[in-house]
Amino acid sequence: MRLIPVIFIFLFVSCSNSIEKEKQAMTNHDTDSTAALRLRMVDKQIFRRGVRDEKVLDALRSVPRHRFIPTSMQAYAYEDEPLPIGCEQTISQPYIVAYMTECLRLKGGEKVLEIGTGSGYQAAVLSRIAGSVYTIEIVEPLAREAADLLKREGYANVHCRTGDGYQGWPEEAPFDAVMVTAAPAEVPQPLIDQLAEGGRLVCPVGDWMQQLVLITKVNGKSEKKNLIPVRFVPMTGRAQDGP
Repeated sequence: MRLIPVIFIFLFVSCSNSIEKEKQAMTNHDTDSTAALRLRMVDKQIFRRGVRDEKVLDALRSVPRHRFIPTSMQAYAYEDEPLPIGCEQTISQPYIVAYMTECLRLKGGEKVLEIGTGSGYQAAVLSRIAGSVYTIEIVEPLAREAADLLKREGYANVHCRTGDGYQGWPEEAPFDAVMVTAAPAEVPQPLIDQLAEGGRLVCPVGDWMQQLVLITKVNGKSEKKNLIPVRFVPMTGRAQDGP
């Protein structure tokens, strides 16, 4: 996969797409007025920048991002930028959502842990591929709103919890994949421990300048690979106490 050397989550990109794909989206996915916008978003912002996993692309085409964004910001829902969702938190730009999801290499039916529910959008995207998604949010108002929205929108395979995600969800471990959507100084060891053999974990690491890190569990040991520079909100709670 060809990667752009430096990608930040505040990058802006315009949208375009073919008429044929727009018609397909309207038929196969959502018939609301935003379906064509999602197809353009996936084509210009995601596919053309190297994401090729069709399961990931189809998930981004089908999940209505505007429903996971405050009403005042919905006009920008399909632009290639992060947006505020309240409580000093953001929803990541579509490209980063797609890129991180592709890094997990989901084939379908997996058990996935997400740390940092936010608005619930990333969990919704994961749920279109995975068998079950377990997501934890430390900010109580966001956790409550996301859980209500995901339930209302019919994402029955997403399980929500309010709390500090540093310790993961041990009673549901092991997980085939783990995604962290806030940046700790180091990847929390409990999350690595809860990764199944052959599983993959993706996490932003660092303070101001952050690196997206991929960890793979191989023969009981974790193999680490640096991916791309990113910028996420810091991981709060236990992660702030240091190792």
